[in-house]
Amino acid sequence: MNIEEKIAGEIVLSTNPNQTLKKWREEFNITKSELAKEMGVSLSMISDYEKGRRQSPGIGTIKKFVDAMMVIENRHGGTILRRYKSGVPYDAVIDIKDYDRDVNLKTIISKIEGKQVSNANADRYVRGFTIVNGVKAILTFSYSEYSILYGWSNERVIFFTEVKMGRSPMIAIRVHPLKPAAVVYVNADRVDDLAIKISDVENIPLITTEMDVAEISRKISFIK
Repeated sequence: MNIEEKIAGEIVLSTNPNQTLKKWREEFNITKSELAKEMGVSLSMISDYEKGRRQSPGIGTIKKFVDAMMVIENRHGGTILRRYKSGVPYDAVIDIKDYDRDVNLKTIISKIEGKQVSNANADRYVRGFTIVNGVKAILTFSYSEYSILYGWSNERVIFFTEVKMGRSPMIAIRVHPLKPAAVVYVNADRVDDLAIKISDVENIPLITTEMDVAEISRKISFIK
């Protein structure tokens, strides 16, 4: 089942479809005015549906609602859609994407204003990236879910946010058989010496950046 079918099905089967419409609109960070414009309806109509002042929407309206949401989400960059399609636990993954070609790692480092803190060789190419909440990933991912982080290829950059002591993400990388092409700590409180040592032993470049996560997604999602 794809995300479009999931949304439509949940609305149809919901005991309160009006609230379900609102839930999904807010889940995708879409304003009522954006949705109304894309659907070709009035803003008051969207408000009336969400507040239960109109009869529950029919199949035709639900289809227009879902289609409009997908158009708007892709216009916004598709980050939330990629998270749902990734198969990674939704509250841990922030963004994930596979490139349709090889991308030089140094290009990504430059775009995120990154700084390499280890001596591992950064002269390599990647085929995608994954951004995860470091704390939630380490606390909640099962062994198999770590594999999902790699998308279609482990030749990718894995970004960790919420890095505190600076060693746990690299320890997790160390013990798992799949290895990424590079690891980036986003606004880390510190980078532990052990993390740097693991980076060198595994020959996985460890990079830091102080760039905002949303900006990182924007800059590396569509590399020319």
